[in-house]
Amino acid sequence: MMDEEQTRIRDETDTNLVNLRRAIYLTIMSSVDYEEAGHRLLRIKLEPGQEKEVCIMLIECCSHERSYLGYYGLLGQRLCMINKVHQENFEMCFVQHYSMIHRLETNKLRNVAMFFAHLLATDALPWHVLAYIRLTEKDTTSSSRIFIKILFQELSRHLGIRVLYKRLTDPRMQDDFESLFPRDNPKNTRFSINFFTCIGLGGITAKQRQYLKAGSNESRSGSDHKSRKHPRRW
Repeated sequence: MMDEEQTRIRDETDTNLVNLRRAIYLTIMSSVDYEEAGHRLLRIKLEPGQEKEVCIMLIECCSHERSYLGYYGLLGQRLCMINKVHQENFEMCFVQHYSMIHRLETNKLRNVAMFFAHLLATDALPWHVLAYIRLTEKDTTSSSRIFIKILFQELSRHLGIRVLYKRLTDPRMQDDFESLFPRDNPKNTRFSINFFTCIGLGGITAKQRQYLKAGSNESRSGSDHKSRKHPRRW
């Protein structure tokens, strides 16, 4: 009897979730513009914790478009500005999508990257989410590199290379960007520099280049000191 009751409750919960997602989907796809969509989405009755379904469905709709539509970024931005819960849920979605990025087709991957780039460029999404990306040869795949490439090229398009560089070198955010611009060993540092240079954004790696140069000079200085201390005899 208990098992039957639990099954009934589970079935009702699943049905309610399907109906909720359908309502969100229809609202997003039938609205004239992002402002109307935002107003209509706010009128949908949500139980605590169901706000994430709005974020999930918005990204899902965005990913299925043939090409990226700014409508989705503007709607996501509006939701973040209205309710911080949406901002937190989009941050969670960013982490989840990046961890499973290899499952997305190239077109979906592109749309999702452009969507998140819009949220970052407009400060609808906090930049500390970039800490979830570790840019090394070992920690990336071809899919994740495409995602990072599109994400940063879009950020550069939105902000301009100078503003982007300024944001990425903000002293208060360096702990969050350490995994993007690693300095744990020269190999990882060079990989990051080469990656951004290849996608036309070598300018944002100036600090890393200085770091490598300083390390090289220090190493050379140490070698010269040893040579003077123990001169070779031929």
